[in-house]
Amino acid sequence: MNATTPRPTFRKPAVLGAVAIGAGALLAVGAPLAASAHVSVTPTSTAAGSYTVLSFAVGHGCDGSPTTSLSFEIPEEINAVTPTVNPNWTIDKQMAPLAKPITDSHGEQLAERVGTVVYTAKTPLADGYRDTVSFQVQLPADAEGKTLVFPVTQTCEVGQTDWTDVAKDGQTEDDLESPAPVVVVTAAEAGDHHGGAAMDDDGDGDHTEAAAATDAGTTDVLGRVLGIAGLVVGAAGIVIAASARRAASDAKRQA
Repeated sequence: MNATTPRPTFRKPAVLGAVAIGAGALLAVGAPLAASAHVSVTPTSTAAGSYTVLSFAVGHGCDGSPTTSLSFEIPEEINAVTPTVNPNWTIDKQMAPLAKPITDSHGEQLAERVGTVVYTAKTPLADGYRDTVSFQVQLPADAEGKTLVFPVTQTCEVGQTDWTDVAKDGQTEDDLESPAPVVVVTAAEAGDHHGGAAMDDDGDGDHTEAAAATDAGTTDVLGRVLGIAGLVVGAAGIVIAASARRAASDAKRQA
């Protein structure tokens, strides 16, 4: 090779390899974290006046500490709550007095409402493991367009997290450190609200709760897909970087 001929460099492939490795690492690590960053809620219905099963998913503890209980505050607009039994948790409904007695849809007088539902883990839920708890409520008939907030206190063996932040004007959930689960009520739908959202053809609600569990798992599936994509990109980056090193080494020997 002529002494004046510039020696080829291979910085670009090496840089591309490093970028690919970094991107893969971010996808593999960041996606699962984003998928389980907070307590999320999935409703079977959001229509005003409908019965809906709200499924709440939790996939992490408090800075690594296992979860021992989840306490849900029920919005004042909701009077009755029917928790779904979960064999991993005990359930306690705590009542709160109503300022003024009301008549429910069955014609019964109510002087108190369910103010809090507490799920206590029979065995603490380890950090990094996911579980879902759910309960049925009837959304207010006159709440179209309203956001119902369900603040959650996550208590762990060490510490607790209060999922109580609510987005203000101009904010999104991503701007909040500890966002509370919320349900935005939509327009009422035609049909029998008493059973439409929560009951299947047999009247037992199994189908809708299964659908809620499926929807609640969608985020986890997305996280896994992105994680796999990250591993693939990272592997490609390693191959590119190795090829660049071999090419550079061969060029030096030929020189």
